[in-house]
Amino acid sequence: MSTVVIRPASAGWLHVGEHLARLHEYRDLLLTLSLHRISVRYKQTFLGVVWAVLQPLLMMTIFTAVFSVLARMPSDGVPYALFAYTALLPWTFFSTSVVNGTNSLVSHTQLITKVYFPREILPITYVVAALFDFAIGFLVLLGLMAWFHMPLTLQVWKLVPIVALLAAWSLAVALVLASVQVRFRDVGVALPVVVQLWMFASPVIYPLSVVPEGWRSWYLLNPMAGIVTASRDILLHGGTPDPAPIRAAILVTAIALPAAYLFFKRAEATMADVI
Repeated sequence: MSTVVIRPASAGWLHVGEHLARLHEYRDLLLTLSLHRISVRYKQTFLGVVWAVLQPLLMMTIFTAVFSVLARMPSDGVPYALFAYTALLPWTFFSTSVVNGTNSLVSHTQLITKVYFPREILPITYVVAALFDFAIGFLVLLGLMAWFHMPLTLQVWKLVPIVALLAAWSLAVALVLASVQVRFRDVGVALPVVVQLWMFASPVIYPLSVVPEGWRSWYLLNPMAGIVTASRDILLHGGTPDPAPIRAAILVTAIALPAAYLFFKRAEATMADVI
């Protein structure tokens, strides 16, 4: 039996390569927990995986009634229902990953205090589970596009790197919040409100074009703005995403994910003691 030494937090940043190598060693655990997460999520539910699409569908219906019929929100020349669902699909991925990933450590206290494994596996499994929900929701999106006679072009392959970017950004946020919540449980209480406000600060119910030019540079520091806009450009307009929003999303995520991982590994050294 090998012995794993968890180094002091002050030296954690020096051993990133070791952390990644150890995470690779535990890839079977990551796969097993991810599959378990997917299998138990809808176990003993009457509707099963339908719940994966029910939330964005219901939100789409409400948004269409309120913001299209009553508020007359612009939708870039496409049916508002499709406009909203195309944004709600990545947004649901993000919100589910962040909320569940944030709670992943405190909800597995007994596991963390008794067995060693790379703790980042827990938030990652929730991102993987959200990816499964996204895939199911995407099939519904295809049905909606067929209903509204919106053709799916060959440009759809460009959605793959966008989803990868979405997963990376979701994981970065989840890693930071999960490690903070170990010490401050207020994070879990405040998170649903923060996520709700974050949605209104992202172009989910409105197009990016309504954001004033003077605010645009600051607004695009939110990677969800570029991700949602790129998803719409690819799926609804069959073209290449606007480079400015997606470039900003890539830049912020490229900085945030390594920083979040280092922050998480620094906190990991004392996690079992304070959780």
